Amino acid sequence: MFDDILVPTDGSECATTAADYARDLASAYGATVHALCVADPRTVENAPDAERVRDARADLAERTCADFSAAGVETRQAVRTGVPHRAILEYATEQGIDLVVMGTHGRTGVERFLLGSVTEKVVRLSDVPVLTVKATDDGTVTYPYDEVLVPTDGSSGAAAAVAPAVDVASTYDARLHALSVVDTMAMGVDVRSEVVLEQLEDAARRAVEAVERRAADASVAAVETAVEYGRPHGGIRSYVDRNDIDLVVMGTQGRTGVERYLLGSVAEKTVRTSSVPVVTVRPRAEEGE
Repeated sequence: MFDDILVPTDGSECATTAADYARDLASAYGATVHALCVADPRTVENAPDAERVRDARADLAERTCADFSAAGVETRQAVRTGVPHRAILEYATEQGIDLVVMGTHGRTGVERFLLGSVTEKVVRLSDVPVLTVKATDDGTVTYPYDEVLVPTDGSSGAAAAVAPAVDVASTYDARLHALSVVDTMAMGVDVRSEVVLEQLEDAARRAVEAVERRAADASVAAVETAVEYGRPHGGIRSYVDRNDIDLVVMGTQGRTGVERYLLGSVAEKTVRTSSVPVVTVRPRAEEGE
């Protein structure tokens, strides 16, 4: 599934951590890693400065590729000039990239809830899955993956993440967790709430059972399903902590027009606050039509 993996890097700690995750995935999938450095012309004042910046980016790309090559991973290096998120998205399209792996900014305090602006734009606009990784204070990593979580509500947006989640679980021989959180807080006080709750519970059970069937078809050895209650993003975060989840794979909402620029609120909050890496997957245009 992941034959070509793109790692945009600026040499930061978060980018280095993301490269570590990309190296592990590339080894597991036999993938080629593309190390991309972008020279942003908006940050330089004259041509000589621009040339120095581009040379520095080329050196960084070369060093990044050398690290991957030392681990036995096939690499390609590239330097582009342009607005970073646009250059990343254009490269992904041109080169047929299957997965983008990027670091996020912030680890503690208020900063842990903020994505770097480039990463956020790529996550919101990418047509291919994006793995976002936070650097940790103690340098711990969650790969190789033993416990993979796919949250689902049965929608087409959520369904887009099932195939990648199943594939990762199969590749790593990991346990796949299918979780559906019934949003009881959204119902309010209503005489019909009990009926609505039953309907939501039925939908949640069908959603996780669909994932279970998909995993069984792919011969995933271990699958767990769960239906829980509360705010979805809070339920996902709590489940991650209680079950030692190593990776979350989830769908986003919106494909065209204004919606293209919006992550589903649950996905956005999960990416911003998750203690483990998150793969976000946009549904293809034909899905959910």
